Amino acid sequence: MKELLTQGGPLIFLLLGCSLLALGIFLERFFHFHRSTIVVQDLLQGLGNLISRKNYVEALHVCAGTPGPVARVMKAVLTRHEADRVELKEIAQEAGQLEVPRLERSLPVLLSIAYIAPLLGLLGTVLGLIDTFLPVAQNGFATNTELARGIYRSLVTSAAGIAVAIPSYVLYAFLAQNVKTLMYDMERAGIEMVNLILQARQNVDIVEFKEGARSVEEKRRKAAGGGPTVVK
Repeated sequence: MKELLTQGGPLIFLLLGCSLLALGIFLERFFHFHRSTIVVQDLLQGLGNLISRKNYVEALHVCAGTPGPVARVMKAVLTRHEADRVELKEIAQEAGQLEVPRLERSLPVLLSIAYIAPLLGLLGTVLGLIDTFLPVAQNGFATNTELARGIYRSLVTSAAGIAVAIPSYVLYAFLAQNVKTLMYDMERAGIEMVNLILQARQNVDIVEFKEGARSVEEKRRKAAGGGPTVVK
């Protein structure tokens, strides 16, 4: 390794810095996604029980205590639970859109490293070849050993650039898939929250209808001279 760093020239150190930066970005994003990952179905089931009982305060408390973008989208919808269906859907979409930049933070840098590293390696190779054949142009001759040594030094940077680019792109693809998964979970959670809130409202309407039917039936019975009737 030390010999490669010595033979590759200054661009080797730049590629080494790119590799360390790519590794740092991957570790930071990986642990961030790990902390943000939750079992969406379990959270929806728990919130559904609270929403069905109109306990929105406790549901908001549960969302606030749950980490991750999915819980924040749910909290945004619950905060405006009195809104109509169209507005609730817009709130869920806007909350999800605000979370996307946080999820994709630093990923463009990682992708740029994957694209730039081979170019840096190619640049090092070209500069090395220029330095190798410069004595030939000046003196008119060079030994085979000198040419072989110069070409070897030139190819080191190309190999290093490819060695940095391939893992960087693989790590980027892995993180990008995690982002897509979280975006799907956010969209699903937003839709489910809207449906749960609307279902809770329908339950209230059904109760009010029964009370109204009971009142009408009692009036009819009284008008007919009978006693009150209980509507089941």
